[in-house]
Amino acid sequence: MEENPYYFEKRKPSFLRAGGEFILEIVKIVLISLAIIVPVRYFLIQPFYVKGASMEPNYLDKDYLIIDEASFRVLKKEPVRGEVIVFRYPKDPSQYFIKRVIGLPGETIEIKDGTITIFNTQFPSGVGLDETKYLDESIKTTTNKGSLRIELGADDYYVLGDNRNQSLDSRTFGPIHFGDIIGKTWLRGFPFDRLGVFEVPMYNF
Repeated sequence: MEENPYYFEKRKPSFLRAGGEFILEIVKIVLISLAIIVPVRYFLIQPFYVKGASMEPNYLDKDYLIIDEASFRVLKKEPVRGEVIVFRYPKDPSQYFIKRVIGLPGETIEIKDGTITIFNTQFPSGVGLDETKYLDESIKTTTNKGSLRIELGADDYYVLGDNRNQSLDSRTFGPIHFGDIIGKTWLRGFPFDRLGVFEVPMYNF
């Protein structure tokens, strides 16, 4: 059989074939990376910038945080007292707030004479909340009405800002619901001199 003189001209040069395989490998890597990163980004963790002074001195304006969404959305855990959470503002879901969980479902919260008292099945007569792990002893929790007492429902959480004098929180808009919660603070990524993982404070009861 006579050899086709054009056979070798019609084949792609080896370097082009190698280049095509390289591009194909890159595409595969990108697709696999997206398959991993996208679910993590949208369902497990999420970046969040602090805006404002309502959580000072523990969270400052422009702090860059990584929010753990998996604990609530995937693992179905419930927030615990002392955790700092990010949630949708009940009166405008397009806004995101960051506050600390103070009251849990089924409890009664009383704010009086600058202190917070928790009433629940463990302490039916009430127990004062010691917040000195994250608040200065000089800070007092007050309300515009002088005192406040509220009973939380089965899906209610009472949240307050650490900067009690400059915080729009449950004292104004009331309890939030579990469905409003996006996640809890996990890691501060910036500024670098304050980088670290957040811990939940231990209380006096």
